[in-house]
Amino acid sequence: MKRSRPDQQLRVPVGSFSGVTHADPSRGSGTTGHWALGAIAVGSFMAALDSSIAHTLLPEMGRALGASVAHIEWVLTIYLLVLSGTLPAFGRLGDMRGHKDVYVVGFAGFVISSALCGLAPSATWLIIFRLLQALTASMLYANAPAIITASFPKNQRGRALGLQIACTYVGYSAGPPLGGLLAMQFGWRAVFFVNVPVGIVGVLLAHRLIFRDRPEGKIPKFDFLGAALLCFGLFALLLALNQGYRWGWSALPTLALLAGAVVMLACFIRVESRHEHPMLDLSLFRHPVFSGSVFSSIMSYVANSSIFFLLPFYLLGARRLDPAQTGLVIMALPIVIMAMVALTGLLSDRIGSRLPTMLGLGLVVIGMLLLARATAPVPLWHISAALVVCGVGFAFFIAPNNSRLMGSAPANRQGIASGIMACSRSLGMVLGVAISGAIYTTIVHRTGPAGTTSAVATALKVVAAIAALAILTSCMERETPART
Repeated sequence: MKRSRPDQQLRVPVGSFSGVTHADPSRGSGTTGHWALGAIAVGSFMAALDSSIAHTLLPEMGRALGASVAHIEWVLTIYLLVLSGTLPAFGRLGDMRGHKDVYVVGFAGFVISSALCGLAPSATWLIIFRLLQALTASMLYANAPAIITASFPKNQRGRALGLQIACTYVGYSAGPPLGGLLAMQFGWRAVFFVNVPVGIVGVLLAHRLIFRDRPEGKIPKFDFLGAALLCFGLFALLLALNQGYRWGWSALPTLALLAGAVVMLACFIRVESRHEHPMLDLSLFRHPVFSGSVFSSIMSYVANSSIFFLLPFYLLGARRLDPAQTGLVIMALPIVIMAMVALTGLLSDRIGSRLPTMLGLGLVVIGMLLLARATAPVPLWHISAALVVCGVGFAFFIAPNNSRLMGSAPANRQGIASGIMACSRSLGMVLGVAISGAIYTTIVHRTGPAGTTSAVATALKVVAAIAALAILTSCMERETPART
């Protein structure tokens, strides 16, 4: 019997709306699905590695390029804003043109833009090339979960998504030490050049091993107006939240951006509700499991980013630890997530996603309250133990919730669902820094540096209360297969 190649084109109609044919999940239950997951894992690891390395070496880049702190910070800011604003659009493009094609093009573009970043002659050019890198990374992030969902049957989806998340956290964890080593030996430019050989291998693997979901029939025109309104609306909102606690929440630039975001997003909803083939199918949010999963995802990343934002202020400022010690303490959180997330994904395949997500969020709330109590002269193991509780909670939540979200979307909406899922992560991270940063700076402004401990504790308690709200949205009706 002739065997089919992993990249063999599949043509199994699943719906007439998008005109796209998706891989039959039953075909992904064997080795081909695992090969596709392997190709996706390379991209997830590389994108996460690049992101964490850039954070670590930002001061070194600024010194080498003669840029001020305010200028070089845009290397990170522009990446986050562009990535977040374009995720839904590239997810929708994957639904229309095929997730594999968009993913492979994005992967190749990421390799090229990484090389350009390494060649940047100035900070301004580095920011421009990081913008290009964010666009191509968005094509990866927006389509990877859709490819995994299409490559595995429902009873293996949670484990597969968990493994992808684990590879992402491996990249985040390996970034700081690897970036420091490369910078010491070869200079900061090497952290971008290292993406080139790894990325070429990743592109070849993705091209060869991922099933192609080619469109059949007439493909509707892409909704450029809707995509532009959503992209610029999210960009304005995230920029205001990202910079508001620095500029001042009542400052004119902050208020202008927030007002512009409200207007553009309101126009977006109006346009999409009348468009025959909208960029974002708003009916997805009528499904309580989908909308609840999105909200819970945002709130979980509010908690996650708040912990990473607040703890350094306490450990470096109040406890007088050095940066290396601070990093070792905080590393407990991503290491626990990385170690457990695939197992919790497997658990959700067997018992469903509802109970693990609720349990996970409950543990996150408990862990944050323990951290709030730990902001006092207590042993460092107390803080590490609280971070372990948070890590276990996030591990129980992330993969099951992602599986729940993707499973609640129809097959011909997997790309846009994937884009929304990735966008919820970025939005939650920016909101977390904005909320915790506003609370922290307000208290420290009144009390001075002596109030660092109480400021961190108060912010953690507030964010814990916000995370507790997400438990309610994880109690939405039991997940049922979405119709196509």
